[in-house]
Amino acid sequence: MFRRSYLFAGLALAAVIAAGCARSAKEKNIEVKASNDPLFQARSVLERYAKGQPPSSEVTSFPKMVEDVRKVDPARADVLQKGLEEIKKASPTARAAKAKELLEKLKPSMT
Repeated sequence: MFRRSYLFAGLALAAVIAAGCARSAKEKNIEVKASNDPLFQARSVLERYAKGQPPSSEVTSFPKMVEDVRKVDPARADVLQKGLEEIKKASPTARAAKAKELLEKLKPSMT
């Protein structure tokens, strides 16, 4: 009688353990918000330039963009600053190519 109760208790315990192990972990999608990326604004401006849009009033915000990036990544801030200066001085035909080149340099790192 005791053997049978131990057998049933063991089987019940095995069933509980198997049921617990069979559950898979739920996947979560983590949204990366643009507000967390100091290069978001710069990239969006550069994308417009790459499509042929000429610089306009946003040029006045270039120093602030560079300053925001410098707080997080000084090396990329230097690249951004130099690239934006080149774009401002570039001819309309060369501007799109320079913007594309700068966008390539400022791609998000996948680390």
